[in-house]
Amino acid sequence: MDGINNPVGTKKEAAAAINNSTEKATTLPVSVRGDQFWNRLLKSIAEGIVIPVIGVRLFTWGEPDNPKTLQREVAMKLLEIHQVDPSSVILSPNRELHQAVSYLKEKLPDKEFQNLYGDVSDAFDEVVSRPDFHVPHAITRLAAISDFRLLVTTAPYPIFADALRERCALNEIIHSPYAPSVKATDLSSEWESRPGESNLLYLFGKIGSTMVYAIHDEDILEYAHNLLCHGKKVPDRFIAELQQKNLLLIGCNFPDWLSRFFIRLTNTERLSDKKTNAWVVEEMEGQTDLIVFLQSYSNKTEILSNLSPQSFVEELHSRWTERHGGASDPGKGIMPKGPDPNGVIFFISYSRATDLPAAEKLYQTLLNLGVTEREIWFDQDCIEPGVEFQKLIFKGIRVCRYFLPLISSAADQFKEKFFYSEWRAAIERSKFQGFGENVLVMPVIVDEDYKPDSYRNVPREWIERIDFAHAPDGVPDARLRKALIERIREFRSPKKPTAKPTGEAG
Repeated sequence: MDGINNPVGTKKEAAAAINNSTEKATTLPVSVRGDQFWNRLLKSIAEGIVIPVIGVRLFTWGEPDNPKTLQREVAMKLLEIHQVDPSSVILSPNRELHQAVSYLKEKLPDKEFQNLYGDVSDAFDEVVSRPDFHVPHAITRLAAISDFRLLVTTAPYPIFADALRERCALNEIIHSPYAPSVKATDLSSEWESRPGESNLLYLFGKIGSTMVYAIHDEDILEYAHNLLCHGKKVPDRFIAELQQKNLLLIGCNFPDWLSRFFIRLTNTERLSDKKTNAWVVEEMEGQTDLIVFLQSYSNKTEILSNLSPQSFVEELHSRWTERHGGASDPGKGIMPKGPDPNGVIFFISYSRATDLPAAEKLYQTLLNLGVTEREIWFDQDCIEPGVEFQKLIFKGIRVCRYFLPLISSAADQFKEKFFYSEWRAAIERSKFQGFGENVLVMPVIVDEDYKPDSYRNVPREWIERIDFAHAPDGVPDARLRKALIERIREFRSPKKPTAKPTGEAG
């Protein structure tokens, strides 16, 4: 019997073989891999050929010695809603929601079980509204990496989407065969021509009041079956991108079978012929069979198990930020490398003597929204420009798509400064473009108070004909942020209007 079940011979020999395979499959700790590994990964990310797949293990906050996890907090609240003492139910780490739902399924009548989806949604809302809840650090760090434009979440929560919207426009693509909408959502065929946007796929649905997302293992099995059988509302374009790009799976907490399925689903050929890379950032304790399987049949898949998902994200963000001159941190990476004279979207005009800090914050906001340094004209010098540089400035005003004059009470005290010359040049150009829906001039008040009529030296035609925006201390309010995102999206659209320089009537 042993000879049949264990081709290598005795049970002792079989165990030794598994141990040897495990040793081969176990990779070096990420922290000691050195710069070569990180340089290779960061280069692939910069080239846009890596898609991060984030899981429930990243939704952790609180003190390091006593962290809170979203799965556990939601599961305990769900049990409390049904008047069950959470301490009476076995809740294993990162499996809490499935176990809580499974426990309640045994207690509830079948007709009431469907209500659990709404109850989980209510539990989530209650947890994230608590004073001690904080958006997980790993989530904000990942969202800040602007090279990621295609992303996947295996968790149904909107927290990651909200974090992404802090830096860019976002399209949410929801895989849910049970969603009531007639049309399935998928990746736009023009997504690559919209650099200011990111796209997030909810692999197992998005949380809601009905059965439109997965809350237990049997749900996940059905979602996987739907993808495998090409069933209802499968996001084909997004899946095709997953099959063509490298994957970075971080804290997904997949069981053995789902790990094998997902890695195979995201490849067009069998795993032994896999061409793309995959990195699995996961604590693999107790998954010896999976490690041996991947080592034997998917040598393009690397297991990074000696660093927690949170620590991996922290290291990734730190190295990415260093490569980008600290651009994802407020106040850093302000100095542009030089605007592209043929591709400037925004020209920031401001009083260097009074409004430089506000201008820097607005500039940083534009970077976080996906605008590149070469698409913004932002002169940070604190002296009046010389004659030659003045010519470049006026050329920038002639070719920019949107002119953003920063308005403040402090700057309004000056009778004459160079920024007034910039304003006059913009007014001259706007005579040819006109004041329409996509007006060239977008005045931005950077004072705390929003009083457009209170400024003496602001051009009257702006006050009378343009709706001023508001960015207190340089931080755009919700209305301005939305307007900027819309302008960026319009500019990058293949159908965008061409801004004509002064002297050419529109």
